[in-house]
Amino acid sequence: MLKRIFTLAFAVGLVATSSSALFAQEEKTGYHGVSRTLLWSTSDTPFVDTTKYKKDGPYVIGFSNASISNSWRVGMLASIQQVAADNKDKIKRLLITDASDDPAKQVSDIQDLLQRGVDILIVSAATSDALDAIVTRATKQGVPVVMVDRRVTSDNFVSFVTASDRVYGHMSAQWMVEKLGGKGNIVMLPGMAGVSVAETRIATAKQIFANYPGIHVLDLQYTDWSPAKGKSVMASLLQKYGDKINGVWSDHGLQGSGAIEAFVEAGRAPGTIPPITCADLNGCVKLAVQNKVPAFNYDYPPAMGGVAVKVALDVLAGKPVPHQYEMNVDVAITKGDETASVKADKSVEGYARLDKPNDLILSTGIPDYDPKTFNVNYPK
Repeated sequence: MLKRIFTLAFAVGLVATSSSALFAQEEKTGYHGVSRTLLWSTSDTPFVDTTKYKKDGPYVIGFSNASISNSWRVGMLASIQQVAADNKDKIKRLLITDASDDPAKQVSDIQDLLQRGVDILIVSAATSDALDAIVTRATKQGVPVVMVDRRVTSDNFVSFVTASDRVYGHMSAQWMVEKLGGKGNIVMLPGMAGVSVAETRIATAKQIFANYPGIHVLDLQYTDWSPAKGKSVMASLLQKYGDKINGVWSDHGLQGSGAIEAFVEAGRAPGTIPPITCADLNGCVKLAVQNKVPAFNYDYPPAMGGVAVKVALDVLAGKPVPHQYEMNVDVAITKGDETASVKADKSVEGYARLDKPNDLILSTGIPDYDPKTFNVNYPK
């Protein structure tokens, strides 16, 4: 069962390999087994018995999306549409709503999807607290819910498809601490306040920073996962703290790319910009390579959207599914910047697409994905 469920997973974690062997090739394929976060976990990973939801298809699936307010979310939507198109024989209709980051609208969207008689709901919550009641209500009404990307506060859903936010928080912070030799001032640039992804990553990163008395968090500013806002926030922090900033902890490449741009526009020469953490966005790793910035990259793959569709189909087929499905992700680090604890599956230099635009999301799972031209005939 594990093998079947994790067939489409990406690779995550650490590979104990020497630096010389690690970068013997420009690009590595990385680890491709089951999720290493699950293998390392000291807690149970329960599977959910879904036989009570089993029914004959084809099915009507409802997807309630928090928004498509950034390129990552556009990529996740594309992944959902692509996998729905690939499973036309099982899916009668895929109904999609967009809440434009408004929790109240998303509650209304879900109520509408329930009234339209969906067989299952896929939900990416605008905020954890605000969506909990309606997700719980759907579950009590007998409509199974698969959460993706962002969960609700309670466990009143069948499965949550994600990449490990705790792993990102711990690994990115540990890499930053060790890269700085246990001493230095860090600014934190998380995404959106109140969203489970951001808040979990902040909390777990702070747990690591707290273990090192020589590490000081100078400031924390939310960026709404916006390159433009990331740039403006970083520019303000540079004006306030200047050379006191020794590291930039970002929970995603969206604002990470903007942060590097702010350093460049402030006159920082290549090789003088402090270490930064990235995820998913080509612009963050591309700018890191071009400006010789030490960088750690751990994607939060929008391909999880397509996996959520597959999990939903398994639920309706009555197959057991994990209550939390953690996708695998390769760790990429700039050459020469591995640390004692944090090793890489591939180099940032090999992962960055220098020939592609900065706004490209690298981990949609769609070959040759281009948000400007992507179009697929999914069942509507």
